[in-house]
Amino acid sequence: MPTKILLADDHALVRDGIRRLLEDDADLEVVGEANDGEEMLQLIRDVKPDLAIVDIRMPKLNGIDAVRKLRRDGDPTPCLMLSMHDSEEYVLQSIDAGAFGYLLKDASREEFLRAVHTIVGGDRYFSGDLSNILIRQLTKPEGSRNTPVATAQEDVVLTRRERQILPIILQGATNQEIADQLELSRRTVETHRFNMMKKLGVSNSSELNRRVRELGLL
Repeated sequence: MPTKILLADDHALVRDGIRRLLEDDADLEVVGEANDGEEMLQLIRDVKPDLAIVDIRMPKLNGIDAVRKLRRDGDPTPCLMLSMHDSEEYVLQSIDAGAFGYLLKDASREEFLRAVHTIVGGDRYFSGDLSNILIRQLTKPEGSRNTPVATAQEDVVLTRRERQILPIILQGATNQEIADQLELSRRTVETHRFNMMKKLGVSNSSELNRRVRELGLL
């Protein structure tokens, strides 16, 4: 039986390209496609794939939070994160959430398939130089390793745009509503929201609200 794979990315063209790449391999079959993190979680419950390939930045629920929720729900489905960024924080947060690998979107066809087969085979896979990030992190003294939670206000530095967007988020506005109000793209707002949550070490809007008030950022 071929390996069943689910694709989670909010860009149909990206999913189409990945699907064609995967289905050139007779051992792989795409059994579902999700547009956002919430749809991904539902599809995983429905089709029970052997592997989920997950874009980090998606609407409704980003990839890292979707994988984290999957693990909290006790679902062991291996997840391979996809990103345009080789950010140390993204890599470490992905691992902390329970991802089995992290692959850059500019990876070659050969590396993409190698990553898929490696994870399906029970191992983990990290693209290119990302292994150096893990080595640096693991060789740090215990007390100096990265933690996702900010402990003091001086640890958190928000950009001008983030400070503009933050109070609108706390009012309960959606990414699209914020984008319309500030004349930005939805993707730009999603990126700023994700970066702020990452800086503050939170995973949802209620935690963000609480953390902002604890640190007096408004």
